[in-house]
Amino acid sequence: MLSSKAVSRTILRASKRSTTSVKSSRPSRRQQVRCLAQDAQTRNPTVARHNKSRRLPVALAIGGAALVGGGLLQLGISDAYAEVLPTPAEPELENPIKRPGVSKEENRDLISSQHVQVKKSWENPGVYAWGSNKGRVAAPDSDDAYVRTPRRIPFFDGLLLRDVKLDHYFGAAIDAQGDLLQWGAGYSKDTRQPLKTLKGKDLVSVSLSRDRIIALGSDGNVYSLPVSQTEQASGPKPTEGSWIPFWKSRSPISYRKLSPQNMSWNEKVTAISGGLEHILLLTSRGRVFSAASGTEDFPSRGQLGIPGLTWTTRPKGSYDQCHEITTLRGFDIAGIAAGDFHSLVLDREGRVFSFGDNALGQLGFDYNAEASYIDAPSLLPIGQLYRGTNQVPKVTSIAAGGVNSFFTIDATRVAGQDEDPTTSRLAGLGRITADTWASGQGIWGGLGNGRWTHMQGTPTKIKALSGLFEYDEKLNSVIPIRMSRISVGATHAAAVMDNVTYLGASQRSGEDDTNWGADILFWGANEFYQLGNGRRNNVANPMYIAPLDSLAEKQSGRGGEEHRFQITPRTKVKVGGRNVSMEQRVECGRNITAVYSGV
Repeated sequence: MLSSKAVSRTILRASKRSTTSVKSSRPSRRQQVRCLAQDAQTRNPTVARHNKSRRLPVALAIGGAALVGGGLLQLGISDAYAEVLPTPAEPELENPIKRPGVSKEENRDLISSQHVQVKKSWENPGVYAWGSNKGRVAAPDSDDAYVRTPRRIPFFDGLLLRDVKLDHYFGAAIDAQGDLLQWGAGYSKDTRQPLKTLKGKDLVSVSLSRDRIIALGSDGNVYSLPVSQTEQASGPKPTEGSWIPFWKSRSPISYRKLSPQNMSWNEKVTAISGGLEHILLLTSRGRVFSAASGTEDFPSRGQLGIPGLTWTTRPKGSYDQCHEITTLRGFDIAGIAAGDFHSLVLDREGRVFSFGDNALGQLGFDYNAEASYIDAPSLLPIGQLYRGTNQVPKVTSIAAGGVNSFFTIDATRVAGQDEDPTTSRLAGLGRITADTWASGQGIWGGLGNGRWTHMQGTPTKIKALSGLFEYDEKLNSVIPIRMSRISVGATHAAAVMDNVTYLGASQRSGEDDTNWGADILFWGANEFYQLGNGRRNNVANPMYIAPLDSLAEKQSGRGGEEHRFQITPRTKVKVGGRNVSMEQRVECGRNITAVYSGV
């Protein structure tokens, strides 16, 4: 049992500003302290947050966690019961920070790095990229081999994008009008800035294979086109309709359509996700199709989810025809994710099916030397991860990339067989804990669990992203901190946390009222500087990086202080004279990373 003195000492330590990692903003009168701590051996730095509340900080023990000043500190104790803590000394609130001779907005910039980051993301939308520049993707106008820290791509200044995908030799983006943009040496060795290629299709998302780009239109049409500008010009070009009745013309570039057969009335493709050789297609009726997505190699590791399907056994027709994964019929599929050679599928009941290459345990099953891949969707035994914990798990999202898979889980506390649910001693009954699990390769830190594991079959918990809570003033309760999104590259990943954010600072609010965004952490391989911290060492534990706009940090007047990057959540702002709903998004690619302004 955890003693009250130990809890008090832990809370006292957590309330101090950390000096071991990127520091948070300068504390103000409205301050919320939250620690994304994990275990007794390794604790992340305290995260300071400006809080709208005027209430005094309080501390209480909740199931092995301590709530501190409106935030929550995880103590890393698995079985700890609540105890009455000694009443803390009543703190003195500092006066609002106000510099003489500065405006209200200038004062906010002075006291909060997070406020500056949010404001700059609205004023200067665009794309920051870093990592490998061998194919001139991170910096199209530069011949540098690497981009060590976040750098803007000038072409995208002021532009809002629907999607971005990155390979180390070519990049693809969809602009706000739904047109495809391409750049990089893989597209054209002579082109130094992105060019529009596929136009007029109202595209909404894009996926990359080894040598082709797969794009989804808002109407459910799926297009496959070569990466190479030369092949786009020389390949077969389909005829297209026109706004003029009965008038058709030849497309200016070569592309193909991927069209699932036997679609029901009003059914269309709503999501795509692909690897190096295959693509998954999810329909509005919860059905899943798969197809070959490249021309170099036919998928041969079971990633299509069709037992026995190979190049020699494929049905007559085009090599990239769509195949329905009939094993999944009867399941209402809600999400799909694809790694290089494996696939994940999530249904609305929280069940996960995986298939494809399992050479490094990326399917979530232990490696079997006699069968290195699984060619039929197989149900993951998620319940076994919580055996004996009196928690019922439900998978809420999936993500995949390279040879890794990630699962976010809501685990609900229930009464055990030997427990009486009516007794008051069952603290936390019904409470949800949000956890993140990973499987696959970890030799470069890609599992995010602090270990350098060659292969990981049974999913391992990422402690830095699991069991986190914070206080939500709108709900007036403690809530779990879930993952908003996990972006997985070939060997690295980034997680955007769904923590409480605030974007309500205005001219009518106080001078120390500041905005803040969502926390974002990076981990994995860093050989090409793709983690964005300016170093080259691999990282096995999720970490913060510095703000993207280093110049804005210097101009804000905080001198040599260090702060962490926070990503701006979705909100309506005025861009270019019009109101738009936008957010910042992160995209981890093949040895490269980008953050862009998304619509």
